Amino acid sequence: MKLFLPSFSICSSRKSFQYVVAIVGNLVAYTCGISLGWTSPEIPKLKGIDSPLETKLTPSEESWIGSLLPIGAAIGPFFAGVAADKIGRKNSLLLAIVPFIIAFTMAAFAKTVLIFLILRVLFGLGVGVVFTVLPMYIGEIADDDVRGQLGSFMQLFITFGLTFSYAAGPYTDIKTFNFICLAVPVLFLVLFFFFVPESPYYLIQSNRPEEAEKSLMKLRSGTSKSVKGELEDIKKNVEEAQANKAGFMDLFATKGLTKAFIISLSLVFFQQFSGINVIIFYAQDVFAAAGSTLPPEISAIIIGIVQILSSGATPILVERSGKRLLLLISAVGMTLSLTVLAYYFYLLERGDDVSNISWLPIASLISFIIVYCLGFGPLPWAVMGELFPGNVKSIASTCTASACWIMGFLITKYFASLADVIQKSGCFGLFSLFCLGAANFVLLYLPETTGKSLQEIQEILNK
Repeated sequence: MKLFLPSFSICSSRKSFQYVVAIVGNLVAYTCGISLGWTSPEIPKLKGIDSPLETKLTPSEESWIGSLLPIGAAIGPFFAGVAADKIGRKNSLLLAIVPFIIAFTMAAFAKTVLIFLILRVLFGLGVGVVFTVLPMYIGEIADDDVRGQLGSFMQLFITFGLTFSYAAGPYTDIKTFNFICLAVPVLFLVLFFFFVPESPYYLIQSNRPEEAEKSLMKLRSGTSKSVKGELEDIKKNVEEAQANKAGFMDLFATKGLTKAFIISLSLVFFQQFSGINVIIFYAQDVFAAAGSTLPPEISAIIIGIVQILSSGATPILVERSGKRLLLLISAVGMTLSLTVLAYYFYLLERGDDVSNISWLPIASLISFIIVYCLGFGPLPWAVMGELFPGNVKSIASTCTASACWIMGFLITKYFASLADVIQKSGCFGLFSLFCLGAANFVLLYLPETTGKSLQEIQEILNK
């Protein structure tokens, strides 16, 4: 998952409306964050004495509730790519919010496991569409000099949503929590529909130049004359993109593109097999199992806050140190953090007295989140964006995102079953070995892409 904090600057009147659009648009990213963190407070309640379920939740059912969101999210990008071109970026995002509204409403009244399974798939479909279309929309409506800042809003809002789930979920009943969660997607639906323009790129692509001009004038707070030059540039870019459209097999057209695809898939493989989704989805359960002196819900809130704060360093450090070094530091740091956590669980499972080191689980996971946010959280996606030329970037992004979510499903679905066989100490030990593998992969196979042109990167990959 990418995690950034934007570096804010005073924006001119030309750009102020773009910030408003980005904030309104990212209410849907906030909703994604809520759904990603939803299981952490809600699954303990479904297992508790006040559970609304008519039957007791089994471990297998629990794992399915936790893991079905990634399955929906793996399917979502394929729908999103078609929808974004057919009905537009704006309408695709408006459509994407509908599954969230349905799912939160279902969750408020659900009394059977089947309903919770269905709503988790709906969450996933919405997440898959948002993760594909929202960056595309923001990238197309933003000025060049604020595109990075506005693009970073997405992961900031996702992290806010996660933290909201961790903070509000434990202290409200299931019905109340899900009704509260409904407020944000409904607000997004109203504001985005009435006040936010369609992408001028899509409007040019759809042969609607007059609407594109009006959209750009609104986004730039300018006149027809002031946006004329940019409108011509958009037309050229759209024509070039349509002329060089590529399909899946074009990813294997050259040695360099094949290498780029393998590197992208490998980075998201190591991202997922670091165990990040286990920590996000089951934060409360992990802390409860660790027997930390802090209440599990408080520990989960701390993790959410750390995610927000630690993300701020990445945009600054990546320009100074490069992506390769940050990914290497991230992998080594995650290895050490998870090794310590695995050792703690080993002592706990052996029956040793761990009261003197009961602070260790929260310290280990805080350090894990910090180094994850510095590297393997955001940077696999940033590297992928630099490895591919524009004509294959869309298909590469869709395939990589789907593969990422499928791997996320495997981890979240089978974590509990694996923990029954090798204990939690074995699971976190295994995650630490994958992180060690990630460090070796970065050291041996990943080229530095920071500061290099697309042509230079392709030359390196083709060697």
